[in-house]
Amino acid sequence: MPSAGQQFGRIALIGNDRDPRVGESVRILAAHLKSRGCLVLVDEASSLEFGVEAQRVPEASLPSQVDMIVAVGGDGTMLHAARLASPHGVPVLGVNRGRLGFLADIGPTELPQRLDEILEGHYVRDHRAMLQAKVTSPGHPDRTCHALNDVVLLKWRTGRMLDFETWIDGRYVNTHGGDGLVVATATGSTAYALSCGGPILYPELDALVLAPICPHTLSDRPIVVRSTSTIEIRLLERPDTQAQVTCDGVTIGDLAPGDKLIVMPADTHVTLLHPRDHDYYRILRSKLRWGRGDRVMGTQSTE
Repeated sequence: MPSAGQQFGRIALIGNDRDPRVGESVRILAAHLKSRGCLVLVDEASSLEFGVEAQRVPEASLPSQVDMIVAVGGDGTMLHAARLASPHGVPVLGVNRGRLGFLADIGPTELPQRLDEILEGHYVRDHRAMLQAKVTSPGHPDRTCHALNDVVLLKWRTGRMLDFETWIDGRYVNTHGGDGLVVATATGSTAYALSCGGPILYPELDALVLAPICPHTLSDRPIVVRSTSTIEIRLLERPDTQAQVTCDGVTIGDLAPGDKLIVMPADTHVTLLHPRDHDYYRILRSKLRWGRGDRVMGTQSTE
């Protein structure tokens, strides 16, 4: 049985079992959770052997059967876990075995200690907004997808740039030429949008970033709009136009001239769990290597 005061008795473990670093952490997690009396659930398709009893169920069924999902890997794994968890209101805890890790903020060396703290209720709940993307094509069913980071329109299988229009809340904004457009949440402002010159938004800020990808016109700059906005993108006719739409890097299909991409707030959000001493600005300093010069003000930092 879970120990006294423990809030999470049924826990799902998600990770790329083809990565040996992930596999190592998942096995350590499974053994530690079992020692705490937790029921461990994993994807039935996983090839990992855990050394302890783990209940195997289809991945799509995991969120409806657990109190928490622990995602082991990089931010890609976290994004996948968020899409699974958000419809069910299940919180997600991230263990970073990837490269950057803005979302998965627990390192493997501190894993047992941090996990125990969270099991005992010592954590921070972080509610993150999500986007819904819908592609409408005349004569075809709509295609939809949810995203925690971003919805992206980008050129596909061609060297020619795209021509497209943006509309916000029914009002025309601009006609663009370039490689595409990133519509990012505050969470996703440190992902693809950042590499397009977009600003970093504090995660609790209710705003979206629209960041053009390699715009043909230098005055075509990223803009920030309210998070409740409905954004419509219309692809214009151009020779050899081929475009694709992705949600958090997952392709939902092509966008053809005459089609529309509509991005709006999703009706669900995802809850991330962090250690009690979670500090977003410390994560920025660490991941973006800020404050590494001679004029470092935070002399008490242990980073």
